[in-house]
Amino acid sequence: MTAQQATIDGYQRGVLNVQAAVSVTLAQKRNHLDTVLRLGPGAMLTFEKNCDEPLTLEVGGQPIATGEVVKVGDKYGIRIRSFDPDDIDPADC
Repeated sequence: MTAQQATIDGYQRGVLNVQAAVSVTLAQKRNHLDTVLRLGPGAMLTFEKNCDEPLTLEVGGQPIATGEVVKVGDKYGIRIRSFDPDDIDPADC
């Protein structure tokens, strides 16, 4: 291994150790601020997305995969069904 390869390998390891925000989006909608301010305990907020539609997995705010919610012990998880960042339209999330 050359010194240049060692530097590149070290850089790649460093990049792969960077932490990124990972989130799962159930649904999104836009509401007027007065509607949001009237929310309180027991309030219901409905979304247009059907309950059988896939969830969206995002990394760094960018959608990268879709999947379904699963229960793992007493925690939630997501089972990946599709992993192709180019196939996901953020407008559908």
